[in-house]
Order: sequence, then C-alpha cells, then structure tokens
Amino acid sequence: MSEDSSNRISPSLERGLSAEQVAQKTAQGQVNHAPEPITKSTARIISDNLFTSFNAFVVAIAACIALVGAYQNLLFLMIIVANTLIGIIQEIRSKKTIEKLSVLSVPKARVLRDGRFSTVDTEALVLDDLIELTLGNQICADCIVRQGQVEVNESLLTGEADPVYKKPGDVLLSGSFVISGRCLAQVEHVGADNYATKIALEAKRPEKYHSELMESLRKITKSTSLIILPMGLILFLRSYFLLDETIQTAVVSSAAAIIGMFPQGLVLLTSVSLAVGVIKLGRRRTLVQQLFCIETLSRVDVLCLDKTGTLTTGEMSVLETLPLLCPPSLGWDSWEALCAYVTASKDENATAAALQRYFEPLQAAYTQALPFSSERKWGAVCFAERGTLYLGAPDFLLPDASHPLHRTVQYHTRNGCRVLLLAHSQAPLDPHRLPEDLVPVAAVVLCDTLRPEAKDTLAFFANEGVQVKIISGDHPMTVASIARQVGLPRADRYIDVSVLSEDELAKAAETYTIFGRVKPEQKRILVHALQKNGHTVAMTGDGVNDVLALKDADCSIAMASGSDAARQVAQLVLLDSDFSCLPEVVMEGRRVINNITRTASMYLIKTVFSFLLSVITVFTPFNYPFTPIQLTLISMFCVGIPTFFLALEPSRDRITGNFLSTVLQRSLPGALIVVLYVMLIQSIGPVLGLTEPQCATLSVYLTGIANLTLLWRVCWPLNAMRGTLCLLMTAGFFTAAHLFRSLIGLTVMSGLMWPVCLVFALCCLPLMLLVERLLKKLPRLRK
Repeated sequence: MSEDSSNRISPSLERGLSAEQVAQKTAQGQVNHAPEPITKSTARIISDNLFTSFNAFVVAIAACIALVGAYQNLLFLMIIVANTLIGIIQEIRSKKTIEKLSVLSVPKARVLRDGRFSTVDTEALVLDDLIELTLGNQICADCIVRQGQVEVNESLLTGEADPVYKKPGDVLLSGSFVISGRCLAQVEHVGADNYATKIALEAKRPEKYHSELMESLRKITKSTSLIILPMGLILFLRSYFLLDETIQTAVVSSAAAIIGMFPQGLVLLTSVSLAVGVIKLGRRRTLVQQLFCIETLSRVDVLCLDKTGTLTTGEMSVLETLPLLCPPSLGWDSWEALCAYVTASKDENATAAALQRYFEPLQAAYTQALPFSSERKWGAVCFAERGTLYLGAPDFLLPDASHPLHRTVQYHTRNGCRVLLLAHSQAPLDPHRLPEDLVPVAAVVLCDTLRPEAKDTLAFFANEGVQVKIISGDHPMTVASIARQVGLPRADRYIDVSVLSEDELAKAAETYTIFGRVKPEQKRILVHALQKNGHTVAMTGDGVNDVLALKDADCSIAMASGSDAARQVAQLVLLDSDFSCLPEVVMEGRRVINNITRTASMYLIKTVFSFLLSVITVFTPFNYPFTPIQLTLISMFCVGIPTFFLALEPSRDRITGNFLSTVLQRSLPGALIVVLYVMLIQSIGPVLGLTEPQCATLSVYLTGIANLTLLWRVCWPLNAMRGTLCLLMTAGFFTAAHLFRSLIGLTVMSGLMWPVCLVFALCCLPLMLLVERLLKKLPRLRK
C-alpha cells in the first residue's frame, strides 16, 4: 500500500475529499482494508481439514496396508473421508453465518465528503479522509486532529487507562477510543500501515483464550501422538521378526493398534458441535466472534452487568427540576442556566438526550465545553463573562455531606432515580480539577425505563446458580432500587466504590452485589478480583467505560447498539441488543459442552483399550487381537453414528466437574472390561478348544458388547430418541457382524462360543459398575 507524501491532500474542513479524489485513492490502493479477513477462506478451511497430522498418519497406514494387499482393511478410510467432509461442510456453514452477521456489526465511520457527512464502513475509508469522532467511537485508522478536542483511552495499546487529551495537530492512534468530546480528524494511515495493525502483525500471535475443553483435547491428542509411532513400530518389529508372522499380518495388526489408539473422531465432534452452536446462535441474532466463548459462557458462575442496557432500556426522562438560589454573577435563574448548559454541551448519551428533549434551547456565547466523562463524573461549559457551569454527580460537585440538598438527593436515589447537580464557579475551567468555590444552582431528577424482560432473565441466572453483580457509574442507592424492582437477589448489598482503595475494592468484590460510582479501571479490578477467587466471569457492556473489563473477562458480551470499542473487543455481540436472549446462549453452550463430555468417553474407550492391549501384546506371546476393518465395525455402530446424533440433542444440565477427569472416569471401566475379556478369551480359548479365528470373533463381539453397554449407559435415562438410537445401533452391530463376517474376518458363532459370549455379556454391566466405584475412590481422578 502506497502512502507517498507527494500524493497527500489537505482537504478543507468544510468539504472534505471529493468523490473524484476518493476514487483516485481507491484505485491507488490507499484504502483502510483489514490485513486479514474475519474468517478463514474456504480454501483454508478445506486445507486445514485435509492436511492434518492424523490424516498424514492415515494415508501412511493405508499405503502400508495397500502394499501388502490387505485391501478389505482399507474400509476405515470411508469413515475418515466422511468425517472430514462433515467437518468441512459444517465449518463453511459456520463461516457463512459469521460473515453474514458480521455485516450487521461492522464498525462504521462518519466521513465528510463533498461537503456532506455520510456513514460508511471503516474499511471504505481512504487516506486523507476527514472523519468525525465522538464519544464511544473506536478510532479505526491513525488520524491527526484537525478541529475540536477529545479525550481518548489508549489502554488497549499502552495498557495505561488514564484519559489522554487531544487537540488540533495531535495524533490519534488506531485501536484507542474516544471517551469524551468531538473532533474532526484526517486519516493519516490506512490498512496495514496503522499503528494497531503493525503491532498485531509484528506479534504474529493470536490472543489466547482459556478453554478447558480445548486444553483437554490437546493433552489427549498430544499424548496419543507421542505414543502411536513408537508403539506401532515396536508391534511391527515384534510380530515380523520375533513371532515370524507374515509381513501382511504384521502390518495389519500394527496398523489396527495405531488406528485404535488415535481418537480421531473426538476432535471432529468438538469442532462440528461448536460450529453448529455458532449457526444456532446466529439464528438467534447473536454473533460469535470467538468460537470457544460458547464453552466459557456455559461455565460462568458470575455475571457482571451494567445497569444501562440490561436492567433498563438505556432511555431516560426528566422527572423534575429543583431550582436553587443562583449567584448574581451568573446573570441567569436556575431554568435559564440549565437551558444554556444543555444547549452548549457537546455530550451525546442517553442522559444528554433526555435533557435536550426537556429543556428549551438558549443560545449563549461560551469559550470552552468539556464533555461529561465517566472518569471525572462531571462535564462543564465555560461561558463568556458568566463563569463556568458544571453538571454532574452531586457527590462529586458537592462533597459537603452536611449540605441540606443531600437529603433530597438521597430520597430520589432510594426511589431509583438519578440526580444531577448544576453548579457555578467564577474560577477558570480546569479539565483535571474542580474549583473550590462551586455554588449549587439547580438539580435535575431523571428516571430510567425498566426492561420488561429483565426480571425473568435475572430469575433464570439465579436458578442456575450464577451470581449477578451490577457494576454502574450511578449512585449505588439508585442502582439498588432498580435492582430490587427487577427481583435481583441480595440487592440490599450495595457499596460506593469511589471511596475505596484498590485492595478494599478487591475484597468487596465477593461480598457486595451492587457497585456504584465505578470508574472504568475499577470495573477491571472487580473482574480480576472475582477471577482470582476462582470464579469464571462474564461481563456485559455497551459503552467505552466497559471496554477494559470486557477485554479481561473470561467471556465478554456487547450490545450491538453500544459503542464501536465495546463491540470490537467482545467475544459475543447481541445484534438486537436484547439482554433477555442470554439464557438461550447459555443453554446452547451447555448443550454443546454436556454432549461433548457425555460422548467423548465413547471415543476414548477405544483409545484406552487399544493402548493397553498394545502394551500387553509387547510383553506377551499374543498378537494384537483386532484388524482395522474389525475396529471400523465397532467404531461405526458403537461410537461414530450414535455420537453424531447425541451431540445434537438438547441438554440444559448445569456443567460440573473437570472435562478430562470426567471422560476418563466414564471410559476407563469399559476399556478395562475390554482388556480383561480379550485377555481371558486369548488365555482360556485354547483350553476350551476354541480355534484362533473363534477367539478373534469372540473378542470382536465382546468388545462391541462393552462399547454398546457404555452407549446405553450414556443414553440413560432413555427417551424416545435415545432408546431408538440404542436399539438400532445394537441391532446394526450384530447384523453387520453376521452378514459381513467373511469380509470382516469373523467366523460363525457356534458351540461353546455362545455360552462364553452370554456369560461375559451378562457380567459386563456389573463389572463396569464395580470398576467405576473403585475408580471414584482414587483421589487423583476426583480432582
């Protein structure tokens, strides 16, 4: 991208760039395109699903089997191909859903072109465009302030949360966001030349998200990958050189062990389940910007909310004004002072909108207007020859607790109203400090509009064991009153955090439910304190004052109607800005995680028994008892097909326990039963007069029975779908084993095979329950 200084333009502040200039810069590539797309390309999805370490193993194994002529044992490739196709199709569907919804949430910029302001996507900006920046805007490209003043938060770039004042000539860095004021700025860099983009590209390291599920899958695949190759090589060398087996037998038996040990379907099941979750949430108008946040939200036990936009609609109205005695130097009465302030103010928020609807315009000459800031809790306008008017929280503008006005303020705040104080001073305006000669001029009482669905939503989280904490910049009594109206538990536990130190605030995080007068940095401290206490924390927000906490929360949720900055850092975006859809998001996350946890044990049983049998085989005179085609039969009817349907089933149960220990506890009993049965058959079979093919046939049947027993246990309690699924899989396994016995390498069940199989089958469930009870007593697995 070229940013040749000789091609730069200094557009007029009245007209901006012309259409012809925009077209020229677009043709030259001086456009603010993102260096990377929001989703992987279709080609990348296909590539990522095809070229995996597991598929490389599979191709190598298949080649070895083909070279020795055991073509019937290549049937397992059909399942691998089907799994890969399913993964590709679902990921492409998920990609299309995300891209479609992202269009609705894409950040916009207000740009001046040909003398008119218009709203365009930030990626449509060109070098030297003039853009208007106001409260809540995330700066999408490096700019230079041409007109006006703003305060910006650069914490996402520098880590420092202190507001930075910007005036004409100052640089605005992409990635920062406006917390007060308004300005006209000229785009200085675009695309990959932007400061924030350079940092991201230099790092070349995506942000890591904690996912217990993903970490567990990594441990499983990493440990099996380290074992597979050496174990397969040892089995082959032992079989071919020590036992003098044919090369075909050696290759087929060692290939079966390798295929059995790798839990290939488990990773696919997880990816497909999460992709389906993204698609379902998309239909509910929820944009998932980070895949594993679905899991995180389902594990959340503390939900932090801002009052505005969640408990309330975000719309305010003026209830009444309280006139006070005005100083003669002001030259206005209370009503006129309020009208003049509101007319001159540059604020753009719900409170300002309510004031503008209520008060009449009163034009007056002013020299400086300082917008309201959530950090300061006040704004100001300096009028020519009349002094300065300040509007903000009474606690800050009138610190004298004995002043009689505070009793009136407390009365209204206890009833859920918000009170703003207008005060006057003759001292020069200092953006960083209040004057000492402030005189109260008037008070304004405002009220919020409650969301009708807030009560039911909070009741849902209370019933599900999720603590809800309200973090707000308003007076704690105001917030507590509103919280009581919507039925929030422990709403009487509120605190004003403006007087707390960082350590005191961290201690209060666990004790209190309502936190009032919270500054942006304090929201982050509260999130950190809750996380330090072992909680999984979700944070919802819509304003720039929520950005720091959103970024550090385990799961961050933004409203589409909120600020650009909040939407960009959030993992989930509610496109309808409807807080009441959160229960559906939680339920979808629980469905995904519960079903993966429940079905993962069915994949791991094969991995565990294959590993244990491989180890035993190395130190005993027995061969590995299965061929790849026999494991394909077991995997198809006992794992692959049933888990596909079970993963799509509704599940609203609360998530408990550790994923890895849970699935191991469920899979180990079945795996140990398989190992016990196979070794018993191999040992006593010859004593009973059973041939080697008969022993192999019994091993396959009994392994299938153990896996089917686990399937029935996983599906318990049965419903119509689960019961039908279990019956079909049981019937399918035995029917396929009988009809295709020649292809699979099985013999006809006859003679002593029937009573042996029946006795072992009847003992399967009691033995499985006994092993489960013994394993639960092991402290290591209970952790």
